[in-house]
Amino acid sequence: MIRDFHIAKREEDIGFYAGFVGSSFMVGRALTSVFWGVVADRYGRKPIILIGTFSVVVLNALFGLSTSFWMALCTRFLLGCFNSVLGTIRAYAVEICTEEHRGLTLSVVSTSRGIGLIIGPAIGGFFAQPAEKYPGLFSQSSIFGRYPYFLPCLLISIYAAGVFISCWWLPETLHMHERTDGRSSCDEVEVSCDSSDATKHDTEVEEQKTYEENLLKNWPLMSTIIVYCVFSLQEIAYSEIFSLWAVSERKFGGLNFSSQDVGEVLAISGFGLLLFQLLLYPRVEKILGPIMITRLSAGISIPLLSSYPYIAMLSGLTLHIAINFASMLRNALSVSVVTGIFILLNNAVPQHQRGAANGISMTAMSISKAFGPACGGALFSWAQKRQVATFLPGDQMVFFVLNLLQMIGLILTFKPFLAQPHERRAASIA
Repeated sequence: MIRDFHIAKREEDIGFYAGFVGSSFMVGRALTSVFWGVVADRYGRKPIILIGTFSVVVLNALFGLSTSFWMALCTRFLLGCFNSVLGTIRAYAVEICTEEHRGLTLSVVSTSRGIGLIIGPAIGGFFAQPAEKYPGLFSQSSIFGRYPYFLPCLLISIYAAGVFISCWWLPETLHMHERTDGRSSCDEVEVSCDSSDATKHDTEVEEQKTYEENLLKNWPLMSTIIVYCVFSLQEIAYSEIFSLWAVSERKFGGLNFSSQDVGEVLAISGFGLLLFQLLLYPRVEKILGPIMITRLSAGISIPLLSSYPYIAMLSGLTLHIAINFASMLRNALSVSVVTGIFILLNNAVPQHQRGAANGISMTAMSISKAFGPACGGALFSWAQKRQVATFLPGDQMVFFVLNLLQMIGLILTFKPFLAQPHERRAASIA
């Protein structure tokens, strides 16, 4: 798309301009996530979900109709500004069910996002430039010939329109469990304790009032968000590096895969992720709790990533089996880490502050993810130039840095850094 805008003077500059378009979405989301969270806390989750979904219907179609680089940049920026769904839906998922099923609902949120990141690029790959790929169905004089990137955007907008209509039947969850004493049952679950222990109850209520005064002073929330940002940076850097590594030549330590081979690996890992998150994660989370499953997932990911340079030494069917299994396991572990953090984040605040809390986390995450692709691409490019280095040659350095980030995130999940709001809750999830 950037190439067809003819804004890049050289082929090598296309990635530079494409990076601006990609980052504009994250910048827009970072600027407005807290605002949408506050609005969701005041007016409810459902209106914000509807607004965010409808923005995709309109702005995504306009992105496909872009005739210049600046139009594409502006529409992506506006899409980010109105991207109010992800943070709000996390709060919604926690509130729509009982506490024992929160692991399942948040794993569904994480899984649906992961599946979307696989299906979305597939739609773009198959339906972009349809007049060139399918001349028997689309002529050059048609709207899809004049706007070669409109069809995939239109398909996504149509899908979003269906979601928008279905969202009218969503029940509102903000204060949906209101009690006669003015407190919601969700809040009571989070701040109450054994009625016989009056001293402990008074302490928790006092702590709760402190958290309600200013979210930025809520250390259990802020420490969780910091951990979330570290893992998000590692995740987006890995996603950028994996595709570059998979398509790079064997002499550079890559897999020499085609884009279709990479797509197949992503599709298989996405299907495995869906099964894991729906069938296994909720049961494991009930047994271990969100903190322990986050630590285990982060810890297992370290030796797994260390094995990637050695997987590249394989060939044929063995290579495909090994990389598919490793990618499936890696994605499952990554989403398990994020899902556990979602649970901790929502447990750190009362119901009426969950929207704002998720908004802050989305802002921080968007900032970290704006740096991830650029840093990952630069790291990979640097590693490609040091194939004969004595210390961690080639791609070994890439996966070493990724593991270093993973290790930092793992260390930050322990005390005293990662704090919990109440001892009772800490005992139930540690």
